Amino acid sequence: MPFLPTTRAELKARRISELDFVIVSADAYVDHPSFGAALVGRVLEAAGYAVGVVARPDPSEVEAFRALGRPRLAFLVTAGSLDSMVAAYTANKKPRSKDEYAPGGDPRLCRGADGTLKPYRVNGRDANARPDRAVIAYAAKCREAYKGVPVIAGGLEASLRRLSHYDYLSDTIRKPIILDAKLELVLYGMAERSILEAAERLKSWRAEAGAAAVGPAAVLRGIRGSVWRTSKAAELPPDALLLPSHEEAARDNQAFGRSFALQYREADPGRGRALAEQAAGQWAVQEPPQPPATRAELDAAYGLPFMRAWHPSYDAAGGVPAFDEVKFSLSSSRGCYGACAFCALAFHQGRIVTSRSPDSIAAEAALLTRRKDFKGYIHDVGGPTANFRGPACRKQAGGSACTDRRCLAPEPCPALEPSHGEYLALLRRLRRLPGVKKVFIRSGLRFDYIMAAPDGAEFLRELAAHHVSGQLKVAPEHVSEKVLALMGKPTRRVYERFAAAWAAENDRLGLKQYLVPYFIASHPGATLADAVELAEYLRDSGFVPDQVQDFYPTPGTLATAMYRCGFDPLSGEAVYVARGAKERAMQRALLQFNKPENRALVKEALRLAGRSELIGSGPRCLVR
Repeated sequence: MPFLPTTRAELKARRISELDFVIVSADAYVDHPSFGAALVGRVLEAAGYAVGVVARPDPSEVEAFRALGRPRLAFLVTAGSLDSMVAAYTANKKPRSKDEYAPGGDPRLCRGADGTLKPYRVNGRDANARPDRAVIAYAAKCREAYKGVPVIAGGLEASLRRLSHYDYLSDTIRKPIILDAKLELVLYGMAERSILEAAERLKSWRAEAGAAAVGPAAVLRGIRGSVWRTSKAAELPPDALLLPSHEEAARDNQAFGRSFALQYREADPGRGRALAEQAAGQWAVQEPPQPPATRAELDAAYGLPFMRAWHPSYDAAGGVPAFDEVKFSLSSSRGCYGACAFCALAFHQGRIVTSRSPDSIAAEAALLTRRKDFKGYIHDVGGPTANFRGPACRKQAGGSACTDRRCLAPEPCPALEPSHGEYLALLRRLRRLPGVKKVFIRSGLRFDYIMAAPDGAEFLRELAAHHVSGQLKVAPEHVSEKVLALMGKPTRRVYERFAAAWAAENDRLGLKQYLVPYFIASHPGATLADAVELAEYLRDSGFVPDQVQDFYPTPGTLATAMYRCGFDPLSGEAVYVARGAKERAMQRALLQFNKPENRALVKEALRLAGRSELIGSGPRCLVR
């Protein structure tokens, strides 16, 4: 099966005279199921639709959006695998010099109207070709390219910005993206099922010649997992919950907190209700979430005939770096019930975990072994959380998740049914495949789940013996109990028990394999005193991280709502927030207190925290 067409020449080669859908993506085109544009494109193609891809078009050239002609049914717009603002800017609001989803990792490269790659230039200077808030920018160009063609947005950026949301770069509450971008529809979450329903409705609408006065937006209303718009309050679903208006949320943090809490609590596919939000004289209506994809649906989608390569037009640029991370990896599951406050998975993929069948994953692994460049190493078998393979409990298995508690933190829920049985069997099966030398796990592992599971010791033993090479990366994130509780992470003692178990297991096996813990600086709730506590822990453990993640407020996360509001929207309790660049820099410096370039900041932070005794030459001092 060839690549989805990206040029008129490729359309001609495939004898396609007209496309039903044109996908416009801010990422380079990689035909692999880990890339949303490719997955949606192949799902639509398998259903009989003609689909093409306009990838990283020059955002200033309307002709670049006409590269594949006028789509018969709709433009499908996505900002790509990341929110465009996260892809382009660091947590300190500095432009990034690399873009892993761009050709050659070069953020300047885009495709011009003639189909060739070129640097994007603004006022004679090189610029990032991924436009800020790419969904809005691309939607405007699609309308300019072909008036009257419906524009539907999906992917992470559209999903997490589907209702009023905090935008870190502008430090404002922005309107629902369907209104900002003047879209016909937003599909949120993992949208294979939703896009097929939308496609069938558009196909019927087009077959009826536009049925007189009925526009495309009208026929797209009512699809689960979607957001639509109207100017008439009378058209709202009768059972819809009314959120505070956008204008209220933008001027009043209490209103924004109430809005977020309602969105958070209605994000469950079993109990979630429709939500309606008024903004600028219009209404954005969010339908309840789609139920998670079934195992059969996941198997069918991942079994489609992908090329499993970047488009050859990127060869001269060096390919697409993000593909290297997944080229020899296997996606095992979707969803996550970890419910970390700083993670948007609950809003996007949902809290109910579903997974592919072992047969489907083994079949994909067999495909990898037949590649000429396969060296015998499967780089990952995982998902959002590698050791989650199914629902957390019987309630989730029935299609609904709790809104008032987390499954794992601060302690495992009594209803949790932790097990690594199927995952262990899958890993053993993959290890036995001819041509496979090693199967690694690089996706995140919930160490508290390992410690809670009856088969946790068995999993830890096989993990150490077969699935890491020298280092195991884990994410305790902090050690302050107050901060951990706000993060939705387990207590410090759970991590310390896990670290001891890992060390003991490696000693038993005669291996030297170490934990590499990840920590977040300046998370809501973290004061300078908490950062000092973490620095002292790092001093005592003998591990000072090379990399520290600064908290990045991104749309759709509970922690971002805390950052904006100064309180926890779910509990109403006040939360300390380190907002200024100086304090954020000091918290980060404390986590890397041994770096010479951090010396002045660490001394200043220790004095401000009242911990000057940690400055000096003693064994417990952090800085001389």
